[in-house]
Amino acid sequence: MHVMILGAAGMVGRKLVEKIAREPLAFGRPVTRLTLADAFEPPVPETLRPVSTALTVDLAGAGAADRLIEGRPDLIFHLAAIVSGEAEADFDKGYAVNLDGTRALFDAIRQAGLTSAYVPRLVFASSIAVFGTPFPEVIPDEFFATPLTSYGTQKAIAELLLADYSRRGIFDGIGIRLPTICVRPGTPNKAASGFFSNILREPLVGKEAILPVSDSVRHWFASPRAAVGFFVHAATIDTARIGARRNLTMPGLSALVSEEIEALRRVAGDKAVALIKRVPDPVIERIVAGWPTQFDAERASSLGFKAETSFDEILKVHIEDELGGRIA
Repeated sequence: MHVMILGAAGMVGRKLVEKIAREPLAFGRPVTRLTLADAFEPPVPETLRPVSTALTVDLAGAGAADRLIEGRPDLIFHLAAIVSGEAEADFDKGYAVNLDGTRALFDAIRQAGLTSAYVPRLVFASSIAVFGTPFPEVIPDEFFATPLTSYGTQKAIAELLLADYSRRGIFDGIGIRLPTICVRPGTPNKAASGFFSNILREPLVGKEAILPVSDSVRHWFASPRAAVGFFVHAATIDTARIGARRNLTMPGLSALVSEEIEALRRVAGDKAVALIKRVPDPVIERIVAGWPTQFDAERASSLGFKAETSFDEILKVHIEDELGGRIA
């Protein structure tokens, strides 16, 4: 089985690769070839080196998508994207990568299928940013997509393309609308949602963190471990169960910033909470105000997708996976 991960140097991409290294039969059959691609060279676990190729590539570059598809991967994870804050700040870059690169990939698969029987499974990382206000208290699966950011718009357009290419039998696609992934390991990035992780990750290791929004902000969350589980499940599910509506809102946890902070207090005490500094940022506040806060992800849940149900669980996952099970 040939698996390709685009965006393999990103957080979810790296964790997906680690999952394959730990569980060689994660997709039901052995991975005999693994292609990892990103704008930066993706890391390759030692055990996967014999079957892996790591590529540094700009998906939106001329001919890049065609070259990636030359190897006819059976399973493609499309995780590559410019994150929300950067896509909002750099209009051209956001559309070039998030839309033009995605369209190029989809069409490269179409062209490959014109000369051979080639219909891969494609799992696309979408986002709850495809939704925009006004929202009901709980957003149902039938709610319409009216994004209020460039990033959300780019993801929504890609979702429509994925559904149409799947309808026409070009590939077997599933769009995974990710909650905000928290707690993200590593260092702060340009995502507008980054502070949700920062205010937990940094204090857990004795560092100061900035909170740019009110404690009363509510949002929809899942852990990195849950995100990897979403993609693995999407890779193996019988898509006949999904039907024509190929884009799924993932289950998650609806929580206030104040509930995040109280979970941190229970785990690491008042000293950790004191490291959170409140510095309002009107730009971040405006972006976050247009994001959804709670979903009834009935379709995805009925199809077997699972996430955490409390912030205590999310913190436990971070401590186990990133801190060796201990905090300072």
